[in-house]
Amino acid sequence: MPWVAIVCAAIMWILLLFLFNKETAPEPVTVDPAVVANISKEYPTIGKELYTSQGCVGCHGAEGQGGVGPALAGDGKILKDPVYVHSILVNGKGAMPAFGEKLKENEIYAVANYVLNSWGNKEDELLTPATVAESQTKIDPAVLKNRSRFVPEDIKLPEIFLATFIMVLLTYGVIGLYSVWAEGTELHPGIHKVRSTPIALLGMVTTLGLTLLFSVLFARQMVIDYAGWGAKEPVMPNVTAEGFYAAMIILLLALAVGLYKKFFMDGEVLVEDASGEFPW
Repeated sequence: MPWVAIVCAAIMWILLLFLFNKETAPEPVTVDPAVVANISKEYPTIGKELYTSQGCVGCHGAEGQGGVGPALAGDGKILKDPVYVHSILVNGKGAMPAFGEKLKENEIYAVANYVLNSWGNKEDELLTPATVAESQTKIDPAVLKNRSRFVPEDIKLPEIFLATFIMVLLTYGVIGLYSVWAEGTELHPGIHKVRSTPIALLGMVTTLGLTLLFSVLFARQMVIDYAGWGAKEPVMPNVTAEGFYAAMIILLLALAVGLYKKFFMDGEVLVEDASGEFPW
């Protein structure tokens, strides 16, 4: 039964990943010929006007020199991946608001191309819906952002149910396997003396050492994230690393307790009534 529970948990985990992947997949981009035809005409005027009127100047500076927001002038990252500019404009990021529902499609491309071709920035080809559509064969930055979170945004009831059910099944399976390993399949009355072996002692020392290591890494990550959160330009905490370190600490402590009970702690099984339903 423990193995059945673990296999069922693995199946549920696959379903959970499928749901997350389905929700974070980028929406298909439709290529409007009219938008493509007007991009080169609109971005020098409409793009500049929107850059000023929508508040971009207040964060990134009139000349893209930066301020509250990062500098855009001479930014090699956006020139290397111009579709990233489109994603940030549509979906937002951090303190940067999303403009996907505020601006029309042609206005989004006008602002993006204005940024990509101003203040010393120069793209060989203008950003178009076709460029964005082609990039969706790769992993979208917004998708990576959601997948990298320990707890994704907008988590819904099916995901909560599956995640809870997986944890219950895994807990049952692990406890069952541990019970078989530590106590066997039968309980024998009497006091059972145990003697630790050098390998068991080495395992206990290694487990406690790793617990200490992950505790230090967890504390270090918390300090880094706290400093980043309070910085002038706030940096989002690395929740994935925090969750991983915390999980490793809990698992290693559980393993240490298991090793102690198996190899260092005497056991005792009492028989109250041999004819009872539960003789142990």
